[in-house]
Amino acid sequence: MLTATGLTVHYGSREVLHGVDVTVSSGELLAVLGANGSGKSTMLRAAAGLTPADGTVTVDGRRRGPLDIALVFQRIHLVGRRSALENVCTGALGRLPLHRSLTPALFPRSVREEAMACLERVGLADRAHDRASGLSGGQQQRVAIARALCQRAPVVLADEPVSALDPAAAEQVLELLAELAHTERLAVLAVLHQPDLARRYADRIVGLHDGAVVLDGDPTQPVDSLYPHALLETSS
Repeated sequence: MLTATGLTVHYGSREVLHGVDVTVSSGELLAVLGANGSGKSTMLRAAAGLTPADGTVTVDGRRRGPLDIALVFQRIHLVGRRSALENVCTGALGRLPLHRSLTPALFPRSVREEAMACLERVGLADRAHDRASGLSGGQQQRVAIARALCQRAPVVLADEPVSALDPAAAEQVLELLAELAHTERLAVLAVLHQPDLARRYADRIVGLHDGAVVLDGDPTQPVDSLYPHALLETSS
């Protein structure tokens, strides 16, 4: 579903991403591991079009479009004074006419119904009318995932989505991302700092080191062969 070929990123004269190739299939959760500074987030942002890069990115065989990729970040970027439902509705902004997107009060009923279904999908329908600022970190991240679902994008890119969460909430969010990949046939790429979570929930693992892919493998492989020393430094 997502194919990135030859992704190369320069910061000034320094090349920080060296012709990275990565693919994510529909129905797959791909975890990207690597030490700090290895290029994980740079690769994700380049694939999303947020960082200027050489190379090509296609979604389902065509050039990446503005609505093809939904993003979930470590900093969740919800509007705290708005309800969970209103935050999820913003996932539909890209397909609404301008006059319908100026304020949540103008969102069509169909969008609100779809947003409620997305909240139900992530287990938060009962908190739909609560202010986002009153939810726990794990609940806020699930609202962000529901917002991504409301965007209807076939690809979800998650940049360290559980780094700021406690262990129990992190487990719930990774379990949800894996379930959505498998049941909704989404292509999900998640940058992670936790090799143990990657082993439990990912279908495939890519490892980056110094801006290059050094590993592309099955998470069921033995730990020593799957995680070279450079990747085990992710928790530092």
